[in-house]
Amino acid sequence: MRTALLQSSGHPGSTVENLKVLDEAAGRAAAAGAGLLVTPEMFLTGYAIGDDIARLAEPADGAYADAVAETAARHGLAIAYGYPERAGDTVYNSAQLIAADGTRLAGYRKTHLFGCFERDHFTPGDRQVVQAEVDGVRVGILICYDVEFPENVRAHALAGTELLIVPTAQMHPFQFVAESMIPVRAFENQMYVAYVNRVGQEGEFEFVGLSTLAGPDGIARTRAGRAEDLVLADVDPALVAASREANPYLTDRRPGLYGSLV
Repeated sequence: MRTALLQSSGHPGSTVENLKVLDEAAGRAAAAGAGLLVTPEMFLTGYAIGDDIARLAEPADGAYADAVAETAARHGLAIAYGYPERAGDTVYNSAQLIAADGTRLAGYRKTHLFGCFERDHFTPGDRQVVQAEVDGVRVGILICYDVEFPENVRAHALAGTELLIVPTAQMHPFQFVAESMIPVRAFENQMYVAYVNRVGQEGEFEFVGLSTLAGPDGIARTRAGRAEDLVLADVDPALVAASREANPYLTDRRPGLYGSLV
């Protein structure tokens, strides 16, 4: 499955403009043969928008989801996007996966909130593993800081995730996560990891780009620079199966020794 990574901060504060950016990127991704397009964290509204987060937050089945579903169906590819999700009086930092026919496949709420900014605006989710099938690939979802906890990624590996998508708002000076940690996460858990970042200055934050899709061999299949970009790479579930056979991290585990860690 060809996977497209949209590295962009869009237009913070303007959902209408961000939906236009998404539509244009979906057209380019589909023309390049992609079956899945992944956006950064909080793409539909912007990340550093303060109290506008609560104002722009919508339910998982709201107008944003309908607009993304229409875009996905028109271009014929699945779309995973970051947005602020409202559930009653509660707001989550969420990502939703929409199928190529516009069906809502999965929704994930960020479980590990980073810093005072996020803790002031969001409630953490409580589901560690969320998955769906896209073109025969088992796709799992985490968001940004979540992937920095090895327990989260290992839980996905044990649940059979083949491609872990990670909408991200990774900022300076933590670019080593994109450069070094993501390929290691992919290798130690024998899966593909698509880490899709914002880029440029936004409020007090400088997002570093460097979006990457790493394979189960720890090698980056594609990597963006530090400018707006759309990069693509192929995900092969057969390689995941072969790699897990050759690199038995998951079968050689000894969980009985690890209980004290959790």
